Amino acid sequence: MSNTSFRTERPVYQDHLPPCNHACPAGENIQAWLNRAEVADYQGAWESLVRDNPLPAIMGRVCYHPCESACNRAQKDQSVSIHAVERFLGDEAIRRGWQFTAGVPSGKQVLVIGSGPSGLSAAYHLARFGHKVTIYEAGPTAGGMMRVGIPKYRLPREVLDAEIARIENVGVTIRLNTKVDDLDRVMAEGKFDAAFLAVGAHVAKRAYIPAGDACKILDALSLLRDVDRGDPPLLGRRVLIYGGGNTALDAARTAKRLGATETLIVYRRNREKMPAHNFEVEEAIEEGIQFKWLSTIKQAGDTTFTVEKMQLDAKGFPQPTGEFETIEADSLVLALGQDVDLSFLKQVQGLEISDGVVKVDARMMTGHPGIFAGGDMVPAERTVTVAVGHGKKAARNIDTYLRGEVYAAPSKHELAGSERINAWYYPDAPVTVQPVLENIRRQTTFEEVVSGLDETNALFEARRCLSCGNCFECDSCFTVCPETAVIKLGAGKRYEFDYNYCTGCGNCASECPCGAIDMVAEPAG
Repeated sequence: MSNTSFRTERPVYQDHLPPCNHACPAGENIQAWLNRAEVADYQGAWESLVRDNPLPAIMGRVCYHPCESACNRAQKDQSVSIHAVERFLGDEAIRRGWQFTAGVPSGKQVLVIGSGPSGLSAAYHLARFGHKVTIYEAGPTAGGMMRVGIPKYRLPREVLDAEIARIENVGVTIRLNTKVDDLDRVMAEGKFDAAFLAVGAHVAKRAYIPAGDACKILDALSLLRDVDRGDPPLLGRRVLIYGGGNTALDAARTAKRLGATETLIVYRRNREKMPAHNFEVEEAIEEGIQFKWLSTIKQAGDTTFTVEKMQLDAKGFPQPTGEFETIEADSLVLALGQDVDLSFLKQVQGLEISDGVVKVDARMMTGHPGIFAGGDMVPAERTVTVAVGHGKKAARNIDTYLRGEVYAAPSKHELAGSERINAWYYPDAPVTVQPVLENIRRQTTFEEVVSGLDETNALFEARRCLSCGNCFECDSCFTVCPETAVIKLGAGKRYEFDYNYCTGCGNCASECPCGAIDMVAEPAG
């Protein structure tokens, strides 16, 4: 006899959006590749990961991992170290020589300007769609801001080179030392059907600081670029860094490695208002970098600098106090942000520039049909992760544009919040800490500071995933059902309910560890 007449609600298996996936600017299906990794299917995990992000060994090192800030596991002990597992998979792919596969040739050609993270991401996805892609790079090496703006101690160049080479191997052509001065002319001469603009913010912002003739002042990006090219400037023993972002920290830590005995960051706000990521601030402090908060540089002599003390107003903005002090230093490095050189776009009809960035629509297309833009060139947070996501999004829209269609993004499931998780089901398992280079070597060499996980630790870390909101076939529902109304469909096929026997008691939903079962109203009739 059916139990339908006795039920007011019935259980239904649902798929929900994991918070890590939701928080990832690159749009990775993090839970999916973690599930592959936790059964030691590393190539399968890598293949799942690179459907969205072609640079896992890079991203596992430099991404600020907002996915981990959103991770429900933090409510139990600590977030899953997603970036560490991603790095392991990326390094494993390099070690084993795993490669991408190009799509069926479409006969279309796409120009990408800039070989930074956004340009490389777009080129990769376009090649997977079957389009012929050529990247024009103004510099002598590929990688954009990842190469000239991220020091080697954070991103070893052999890792960067390996991931770029894999993208070239899928059929992408990179033309170095090729600066675009006239976009319309290049498009016409190359017979390109579409273009993606991904020029990085390589122009350092300046501040007017009265200075003596012998005062040594340089910008942080030039410092990092020269060091990467093996031609470091002479900074002296005492170095001031003016700014509060990640680039300021990179410049300070680089100056320390070049031999500076005193490196001081001067920032006009306090630490809480500092835009640099906290873990980078902690690493800098460990290396002996000093900070002078609520201070601004007003004047520079030959070896002395006048600093004014600031105070924050009610809105958190720094205001001058009229209190000054003098600091001795041999050089000043300005780390006040960067702009994009947009001069090559002046003649492009329909393309609109405002506040130093290019306006794009929801498809990432500019006002000129067929010309798209992303990364540092558009209004957005300037990070490697955001740039990679822009490249993927633009590639999807360029592909449909070339096919005479419009890309329709699939609808998203409901977010799997922490209230859905039965944390008691999962054993305590603190996060795996990645090894860190000893401090004395960090201050004197450009060796990589943070080491990756080995296979044992990566496997353990992947298994810490709670599979939020999505069934992982734990058999809890099957075990607790008093009416044997749960039917197992076989490995990888999950379960289904036999509603002829289900009484709607809700045991399955309340006991489901990952919150993959909802109780819904019984259908009328």
